[in-house]
Amino acid sequence: MEQIFLTAAVLLLPMLCTTAGAAGVFLLRKTGEPATRRMLCGMAAGIMLAASVWSLLLPAIERAEQGPLSAWVPPAVGLLLGAVGLLRLETLAGRLLNAGPGRCGRMVLAVTLHNLPEGMVVGLAAALALRGEPDAISGALALALGIGLQNIPEGAAVSLPLAQEGRSKCRAFAAGAASGLVEPLGGLLALALAGWVSAALPWLMSLAAGCMVCVTAQEMIPEAVEADEPAGVISVVAGFALMMALDVAL
Repeated sequence: MEQIFLTAAVLLLPMLCTTAGAAGVFLLRKTGEPATRRMLCGMAAGIMLAASVWSLLLPAIERAEQGPLSAWVPPAVGLLLGAVGLLRLETLAGRLLNAGPGRCGRMVLAVTLHNLPEGMVVGLAAALALRGEPDAISGALALALGIGLQNIPEGAAVSLPLAQEGRSKCRAFAAGAASGLVEPLGGLLALALAGWVSAALPWLMSLAAGCMVCVTAQEMIPEAVEADEPAGVISVVAGFALMMALDVAL
């Protein structure tokens, strides 16, 4: 029973933290003013860029160093494939992605894809803990807590821009919370296919990073720095610094 509770806690904690971050939309009062929209987009853009580097690309490079290819190949190729793949997906399913929330639909997709390999990393840590390896239990809990704390601003990065686009706070919260649902699913997949998933993680992480960088560069940064206002630029840097601090500290 203890192993079951441990596994459930490790797999569900990151998703619950994403939900907590998405709930920040209920604390937001004004979303209609242009300056507020730019600052929210800037914060979300900075958070996503930092998450792409510290949560995805750097861990992908570390894991790729243990593989048969040069350490730069999976991250570089995966990054390009992720960006190109997302653009192609938008072209093939343009009506689905561009209807309604517009760029926010692409942002939700990118954050959701980013959460999948993170969930797999947590699932692999849980698999090691279930095997009884030394210090694996404490390591799995620490990893789940660290990823969970990083997910708090990521959940807000989804729900807040959706609210400022005119969506109701309940719908914006639901979208932010839903972006974290793939994490326990990825964790369960990694538990079932631990060996194969471990080998593919550098590619999966890099693909997710490519999607996030693509959305950020294509839609969010132009919105944040519209009219060359300093507030938008500062908000991008502030979001990047916040996410970087969480990743480095944890």
